[in-house]
Amino acid sequence: MVTHMKNNGRQNSHADVTIIGGGHNGLTCAAYLAAAGLKVTVLEKNAVAGGAAMTEEFHPGFRNSVAAYTVSLLNPKVIRDLDLAQHGLRIVERPAANFWPVDAARGLLMPYGQSERQAAIAAFNSGDAARLPAFDDALERAACVLRDLVLKTPPNAGGGWLELIKGGAAARRVFGLDIEDQRLLLDLFTKSAADFLSHWFEDDVVRGAFAFDGIVGAYASPYTPGTAYVLLHHCFGEVNGKSGVWGHALGGMGAITQAMADCAKARGVVIATGCAVAQVMVEDGRACGVVLANGDIVRSRVVAANVGPKLLFSAMMPEGSVDEAVASRFKRIKTGSGTFRMNVALSELPEFTCRPGRGEHLGAGIVIGPTLDYMDRAFMDARREGWAREPVVEMLIPSTIDPGLAPAGLHVASLFVQHVAPQLPDGRAWDDAKAEFAQLVINTVTRHAPNFKRSILGMQVLSPMDLERRFGLIDGDIFHGQLGLDQLFSARPVLGYGDYRMPLPGLYLCGSGAHPGGGVTGVPGHNAAREIIKDLRGLRGWRKGTVA
Repeated sequence: MVTHMKNNGRQNSHADVTIIGGGHNGLTCAAYLAAAGLKVTVLEKNAVAGGAAMTEEFHPGFRNSVAAYTVSLLNPKVIRDLDLAQHGLRIVERPAANFWPVDAARGLLMPYGQSERQAAIAAFNSGDAARLPAFDDALERAACVLRDLVLKTPPNAGGGWLELIKGGAAARRVFGLDIEDQRLLLDLFTKSAADFLSHWFEDDVVRGAFAFDGIVGAYASPYTPGTAYVLLHHCFGEVNGKSGVWGHALGGMGAITQAMADCAKARGVVIATGCAVAQVMVEDGRACGVVLANGDIVRSRVVAANVGPKLLFSAMMPEGSVDEAVASRFKRIKTGSGTFRMNVALSELPEFTCRPGRGEHLGAGIVIGPTLDYMDRAFMDARREGWAREPVVEMLIPSTIDPGLAPAGLHVASLFVQHVAPQLPDGRAWDDAKAEFAQLVINTVTRHAPNFKRSILGMQVLSPMDLERRFGLIDGDIFHGQLGLDQLFSARPVLGYGDYRMPLPGLYLCGSGAHPGGGVTGVPGHNAAREIIKDLRGLRGWRKGTVA
């Protein structure tokens, strides 16, 4: 059931769980809770559920994914458990992984097969091509460890003997590896992407190609320590059972959340749109529902927040409901992913100077960011001046494999752009500056594809401030908090609250600000639901008293 709540201050019916935010993790959490027999209400402030994973018409006749834009990290267990295929979801593979235009003569197209990738890399450096199998094997071994951990609740610091047991199990998983793999994990969790990749590859273009995954959603240089983990975070996914493959949801990213919403509704979940939550309601020292912006009250036994923890504690918690020293930790979570999003309607496909004509490169992720130094300059420019003078751009043209997104013969493209500062240093507002930066982005692509600018029929432009206002992404952070070593695993979102239970009894975190972090995975929602079910069934006591 989808409804709009307009009760002029009246109290709505009691639920077991109220979920703040109808993004993909909130919908996932709701579906699992409902399958356990719980009565669940999802409250979404926008007119359509889906959060940042949604599809809309942005120019007459042209539809595209608004914010999130590609598929790989969506967990296969979530896909199976929620019967997403039965609810209409179909994911197709890109014809190739990525394509990097380098200059007028050179471009690196990275296909999927290892021998094919070696051949592509050999055109730049034969030694790098020879080292690729060992590199792939190392990343896959590390990704396997990560896959084992993502569906588990992290051990909670200060949580007693049960948490020590969980911590011991996680430690055994890591310390059971041979010493070389332990060193590999240490490198990936602590080093910069540049340092990690320099151990494997020599060519600047090859290193730059692999380093791109280390800065996606990270407001950082590839030389920043910790970006090697961001690289790994983007490597543990799969599409249709194939590891390391990227795909497209037919109908755009909204097809994922629509399938999730259909599953949740079929299980009895109430999804209420147009319902902005103003505050978590607290009685007798525990969360007992929420107050909407229009004054309505929605009561429940517990509340699960699918919003960023920084937003939750900065704007939605009643004063004095949580110890201020603890609350301040949440308010100081590092946010900002240096992200700017554009969708463009095209009269024709781009013609890249280095690879003219049609081909599988147009269905790949097209990345303008050819070297480590190029990406480093983009970050340094943004820190100093507000935005990159030569931005890093990942462009996808999903209409090449999903023609229903555009009128016949026409196309849509997604542009995911870095780096931009969440707040501009000269005091300008993003509302006043975004058109200027959007033109810089268009000119950047046009340098490699001369027909691109003249082919644009219309566009949608989202600055960091737009992402914050529309989707609640503080500082435009697509991960609800940066993926640094101090904000991972048991320390995500804050050390002591890594098990999805927040410092207010009855309040849980089920979004990307919790373990294992960002991306369209569904895993935080899956994991949080498991912990909520334990508590509501009395299988586990709350750290400050049992959940009734």
